[in-house]
Amino acid sequence: MEQQSKLRKHLQELPTVDNHPSDLLSWDPSKTRQLLSGMGVALMDKEVDDTENTPHDMFFGCLSPPPKRQKCRDRKSENAFVIARRPRQNRRLEPGVLWESIPDELLLGIFFFLPLTDLLKASLVCKRWHRLVYDESLWHSIDLADKTLNPGAISHVLSAGVVAIRCPRSFIGETMFKDSRPLRLQHADLSNCQMTISALEDIFSRCRKLVNLSLEGMVLSDDIIRCIGHNSGLRRLNLCGCSGFTAEALEVMITSCTRLEELNLSWCDFTPDHIQVAANNISESLTQLNLSGYRQNLLQSDVQTIIKRCRKLINIDFSDSVMLTSDCLALFHELDNLQHLSLSRCYHIPSTALT
Repeated sequence: MEQQSKLRKHLQELPTVDNHPSDLLSWDPSKTRQLLSGMGVALMDKEVDDTENTPHDMFFGCLSPPPKRQKCRDRKSENAFVIARRPRQNRRLEPGVLWESIPDELLLGIFFFLPLTDLLKASLVCKRWHRLVYDESLWHSIDLADKTLNPGAISHVLSAGVVAIRCPRSFIGETMFKDSRPLRLQHADLSNCQMTISALEDIFSRCRKLVNLSLEGMVLSDDIIRCIGHNSGLRRLNLCGCSGFTAEALEVMITSCTRLEELNLSWCDFTPDHIQVAANNISESLTQLNLSGYRQNLLQSDVQTIIKRCRKLINIDFSDSVMLTSDCLALFHELDNLQHLSLSRCYHIPSTALT
């Protein structure tokens, strides 16, 4: 009876229905223990950090459906109660391959397959790429045949460490070298280029390692010829159709280039002095010689001097030398290594003498 009277007393303290609807949802947690103790139910003491739900939380927790992914709602379900899934924590993304982590050797291998125009564009990306683009391994050989190079372009290319360059029939602007250090150039073909003499002088004044050089059809100067003579290791020289230099400069060049093996001096703007200088100072290591095109200037005495000096000749071309006679044929028999002899349009040598 005593317990029932206590319960009746507590029920009288509950809010009536006439109260405000918001008051119906309010609950004093301190009355929970009194209410349940009056009903003979004992409560366990909570720990300070206990996260056990209150009766109000437990009630809504029992009614809540399992979490589902929120779907598109239509107008009828706009007011429906939706519990969205708890967003997942962003996974830690592992960094991919960065350009900075790629070694220089691998980038150089990629740059090796780029054409010249794309290679120059790649040099503008960053400082590291600019340094790698102008690595000497990428500038070993350059082909600029039939191109038009703006002023400063040729010096920019050669300063990158080019070893072999080929640019016949190209238009090359003035040079703009930033320093006076020597070039690494060893093989050069500038045949029939449109280029000023000052630009050529600026280039060859920096060359000391030339091995193969072709300047066919170019207008040269004494300074250029003397600069070519500074390359003591020169093996092949093609000056076919060149002009603009004296016999004195030619003598300096020929006497300096003692390792010449192939020499082409055909159809140059030569006087008899040029021919005599070439015959008297030609390298003894010569194996191929072309002196064609000198109708009145190449004499039989010059041929005799050449054959006595150059005993290793294999190929000889004395075409269009009308001053030669059949008497010089006996001189050619002295050359043990001779394989090819051209005497085209040497009209004083009858065809019967060649049989």
